[in-house]
Amino acid sequence: MSYADAIRFLHGLRWFGAEFGLENTRKLAARAGNPQHQLRFIHVAGTNGKGSTCAMLESIYRAAGLRVGLFTSPHLVSFRERMQVNRRWITESDLVRLVSEMRGAPPAGRDVAATLFEFVTVMALRYFAEQQCELVIWETGLGGRLDATNIVTPLASVITNIQFDHQQWLGDTLAKIAAEKAGIIKPGVPVVTATEEEEALAVIEMVAKKLNSPLTCVAAHHASRITHHTSPRLLGEHQQLNAALARATVDVLKEQIPVSEAQIRAGFAQVEWSGRLQLVTRAGGQKILLDGAHNPAGVEALAAALRTHFPDVRPTLILGMLADKDWRPMCARLAALASRILTVPVGSERTAPAAELAAVCREGQPVTTLECTALSEALQKAATDSFVVITGSLYLVGEALELLGLSIEAGDGERILNEWSGAKPREQLAPPR
Repeated sequence: MSYADAIRFLHGLRWFGAEFGLENTRKLAARAGNPQHQLRFIHVAGTNGKGSTCAMLESIYRAAGLRVGLFTSPHLVSFRERMQVNRRWITESDLVRLVSEMRGAPPAGRDVAATLFEFVTVMALRYFAEQQCELVIWETGLGGRLDATNIVTPLASVITNIQFDHQQWLGDTLAKIAAEKAGIIKPGVPVVTATEEEEALAVIEMVAKKLNSPLTCVAAHHASRITHHTSPRLLGEHQQLNAALARATVDVLKEQIPVSEAQIRAGFAQVEWSGRLQLVTRAGGQKILLDGAHNPAGVEALAAALRTHFPDVRPTLILGMLADKDWRPMCARLAALASRILTVPVGSERTAPAAELAAVCREGQPVTTLECTALSEALQKAATDSFVVITGSLYLVGEALELLGLSIEAGDGERILNEWSGAKPREQLAPPR
């Protein structure tokens, strides 16, 4: 099996099963020898900020000298991004081997019809156990209670925040969404959250109390104090709260995993997380800000970051969104920040048409708005603009990283698959974002 064959196999797995639940994942893990029992985890759920918080935790514990696994989704460019050890992606050969072994393990195809995420979750468990990771930073895919990652018992459960997103799966109220996210809380295991919405926090508090799980709440007004000497290098005021959450988690676990102040500072100083308020400067001085603001809370975080870091600049906005998101109010909010707008389709059959995005952006905004047939066309039209923001979908940000030459380690096999399928692997190998 080649790397392209492995990606093609994963591409063919379903996104979702007939029923949500953990039974398939537990069967797959048992077949693999239950590698989760050999590992320690910090399990991270929430609407926004999961990836950034995971990146900060990984960086801190790596600075403390641990061998740290990092499991996140979706990927931006290469599937290999999803499984990292000390921030090194899984190799193509290891990925191929794991796919081959898991696909061929009896009784494959009989009692377990795995979804993509179930299959990949157990792959990651096997890989981190093989790599003898001392700690795994373990991000949920969707929700928490029925998410495939929820077969582990972590050292700590972290819930970043509760906002509206994925209502079709998680519920149409903050309380319902919070109940799904709070499903990662385990009996007696400490919980750390930055959730401040009263309706959502009440649910988390209730679940933690019922399970006798000590709860630490990190409030936004405490973030500046907590991170005063340990601010992360990531842009955005919301990252201060994510940093405070990561710091509080480290403090909660300090008896089990001691970390010094110097190591915490070093971890924050070196943390990186692509595609989230990522600022790059091109030859000639053009600045491009890439941010996967794919839900209302993410859009507000982007708007706040632009006000804080670029108060006197109205950027050119390149915008692409998925049709199954509540994209109309997000378009209207982002359009108010721009000097001109270029709308583009996202590389997904779920894309919102660029013309419809443009029509909404034009409503009430006296700025030039053009629809483009592709991101490459929009980048050409914006080539002489001094400041460009690319946002609306993580898939779009991933495509931008490729086109701008900012992606790293995208394997030849993955490029072959692009040509073979006519679709970006990141779209086919990611839960909806």
